[in-house]
Amino acid sequence: MELNESEEEIHTGPIENAWSMKIPKFTPDDNPNGLLEESKFATLFPKYREQYLKECWPLVQKVLKEHHIVAELDLIEGSLTVKTTRKTWDPYIIIKARDFMKLLSRSVPFEQAVRVLDDDIGCDIIKINSFVTKKDTFLKRRQRLIGPNGVTLKSIELLTECYVLVQGNTVSAVGPYKGLVQVRRIVEDTMKNIHPMYNIKSLMIKRELMKDPRLKNESWDRFLPNFKSKNVPRKLPKNKVKKKPYTPFPPPQPESKIDKELSTGEYFLKDDQRKAKKRHEKEEKQQEVKKAREEARKKDFIPPIEKKYESSMPHETVVDINAFKAKIKKASKDKRKPKT
Repeated sequence: MELNESEEEIHTGPIENAWSMKIPKFTPDDNPNGLLEESKFATLFPKYREQYLKECWPLVQKVLKEHHIVAELDLIEGSLTVKTTRKTWDPYIIIKARDFMKLLSRSVPFEQAVRVLDDDIGCDIIKINSFVTKKDTFLKRRQRLIGPNGVTLKSIELLTECYVLVQGNTVSAVGPYKGLVQVRRIVEDTMKNIHPMYNIKSLMIKRELMKDPRLKNESWDRFLPNFKSKNVPRKLPKNKVKKKPYTPFPPPQPESKIDKELSTGEYFLKDDQRKAKKRHEKEEKQQEVKKAREEARKKDFIPPIEKKYESSMPHETVVDINAFKAKIKKASKDKRKPKT
């Protein structure tokens, strides 16, 4: 049997690039009998989304009506419900409608969330609060994912062709399935302390390398940036707590009030004796405080100790008058002798 030229060839062997495959369109002719059972999904939404959902709800019902899906908005319970009808022919559209409700409850605008109803578009809600335990670290890494003025987030959207929204403890992404895989890897690496610029650079390099047919069958590792983790020295705590040596025995039980009274003999005293003892101890403390206060007052009246200054003059010596006279006479005789 010869195939018509208009019919496409069916690939039975392995495919090199699965992302290049086109998803066949599902039509009502593929399921003429419809669905046997009714499927239903409900999603809760926060209070601050109530006003926006009330405004766009007619559009939501209009879009889902085209796929024969009924949508209900319950403002009392705060829930969004979608369910199939007898006319629904696509079995997977209820899953798409459920994701549509989840995105609306996660603050994704209607214009972006409605794209998930297409066959080649999916969504991914990534939880990021479980990667980090400290709140300050979590806020810093989440802000790093957004970037200054949202530049990093915008570059991720351009490279992956996905709409990305960082809201609270989750990151919502809407776009093609290949882009969703890339978005999840970037988000998880960012929360693991790998800067998103590394993944953004690698995506840009891969996009340029795909244009070159010569590098089709070669490894691209030499072109891609390598992330090297650095062990940054942390500040040591000022007061180091020294761990006590481990002992299998428990610490001794502290003495109770009765044990202390028994050891001092106070337990056997009568009430009058106890009161007299407490009064005596109180008077002794008062006397000690009074004595210390009086000593502090007397300090101002105690004269300071005078320092003894030693005179710089030499000590007086005894002069021998006879020896002094003999010395003067000798000196006068030497002056009278004529010089030869």
